[in-house]
Amino acid sequence: MSTNQPVQAAEAGGGGVPDARQLRTILITVSIALMAVIASVSGLNVAQTHMAVEFGASQNTILWIINIYTLALAALLLPLGSVGDRLGRKPMLIAGLGVFGAASVVAGLAPSAEVMIAARVASGIGAAMIMPITLAVITSTFPEEQRGKAIGVWTGVAGGGGILGMFLSALLVDVANWRWLFVLPVVLILVALAMTLKSVPNSRETTAHRFDTVGALVSTVAVIGLIFVLQEGPERGWTAPATLISLAVGLIAAIGFVAWELHRRDASLLDVRLFREDGLARGSITLLVVFGVQAGIAVVLFPFFQAVLGWSGLLSTVALMPMAVMMMMTSGLAPKLAARIGSRPTMAVGIALAGVGLALMALFVSVDGGYLTVLPGMLAMGIGMGLSMTPSTEAITGSLPREKQGVASALNDVTREFGTALGVALLGALLANGYRSAIDGRLNGIPQGIADTAREGVANAVEAAGSAGPHAQNLLHAAQQSFVDGWQHAMWAGVAVMGVLFVYIAFRGPKNTTPAVTDQTEVTEAVAAR
Repeated sequence: MSTNQPVQAAEAGGGGVPDARQLRTILITVSIALMAVIASVSGLNVAQTHMAVEFGASQNTILWIINIYTLALAALLLPLGSVGDRLGRKPMLIAGLGVFGAASVVAGLAPSAEVMIAARVASGIGAAMIMPITLAVITSTFPEEQRGKAIGVWTGVAGGGGILGMFLSALLVDVANWRWLFVLPVVLILVALAMTLKSVPNSRETTAHRFDTVGALVSTVAVIGLIFVLQEGPERGWTAPATLISLAVGLIAAIGFVAWELHRRDASLLDVRLFREDGLARGSITLLVVFGVQAGIAVVLFPFFQAVLGWSGLLSTVALMPMAVMMMMTSGLAPKLAARIGSRPTMAVGIALAGVGLALMALFVSVDGGYLTVLPGMLAMGIGMGLSMTPSTEAITGSLPREKQGVASALNDVTREFGTALGVALLGALLANGYRSAIDGRLNGIPQGIADTAREGVANAVEAAGSAGPHAQNLLHAAQQSFVDGWQHAMWAGVAVMGVLFVYIAFRGPKNTTPAVTDQTEVTEAVAAR
């Protein structure tokens, strides 16, 4: 099914195609804006204890402060991406930067947990206005021969930015105060806002169809329901009433969304018929799995560094940097490799390397060997994820016409958020179950109360060892070895998933995509740029 439709796009300066310097400035601008959003996803994780003490809040409240941002972001990506296509991508980006920046200031000054939660909701709304537009600006502005490289930079920031954000956040918490965590995104937002006003061109969709309000509302309900299940299921229990109700609401809304979009057809928020095409379906599945594995790996690595190796939060974040650096570097190299050997082989090589990285970590991880036993696997993971993410993103954006790039970018981002939540929930559960199964046989002679505490997790066991007296060393050894056993269960599950994905992409992966609009005169027609 062809998606080629006339596109009108405004160029920087309003008079023609942006030159190389303007394109470079545009890419830097949207990358800075994206970094602010990505850093805020994970930054507060390092300040959980500090917030709990200052606000006098429960762990459940602290988790809501962290998770509500991701929930609002994921739920509103599709609707706000479509609104940006219609009203203009530059105005939407400016408005999003304003909302996000103001909400970050409020969060940094919040006197209570309730105000903090409200500020985080507003931050999520602003992020949902920013994130899809950053990619849509790239796909609607850059010429075809340079688009792949620009998308590679974008995916590198999206993939590695979270780890970089955690490092800077941990550094600020260690040397200053947790409230300084919000200084970084505010500074990034101010820089991005100034550069957007000066350098980013405007582009918008022209359509005879009214906005799909029903589709927007139903998609929001579906995403909230399903993300809530993945975030709260491990905490509340997978069979808890709230979890089951949320799952039912999410599934019903998702089915209703598909039915409604099929009914709306060309007037839909997202033409779900496009999933019949190779690029959109295969690209989405690859991103879902790759980001799921990446997020799940972080869940496994942090307690290994902190509870098993005894490292600080800052040092643990520094230990992740080699993987993030390799991911960001290879994201930029992936378009060149895809141009030489094709998108499908590039994705397949990346998936295979990521699977090899998981296998290396499962085979060689040990308590005594420490960091060096997992470093080779982390490097292979970073290279593999970088190679697979960029062509996957290109496959998604290339499957929708250029006037729908806000929706295409939002779909790309929703897929990432779902994958992240899914990976954390599933690999985290596998790790926890493997740990509990392994430690049961290693607690002989440990007092009952201390043993029960140790079963809850490796961090709990390390804390309980302080009051275990002569049993402390045996308890620590049992907890650390049991964590490694649970780690291996999670890693081998990841290897199996990546193996299935490799076979799927190798035989049915997307072919090299062609641009949705081939008439260059359509691309360079100006709409009001500023």
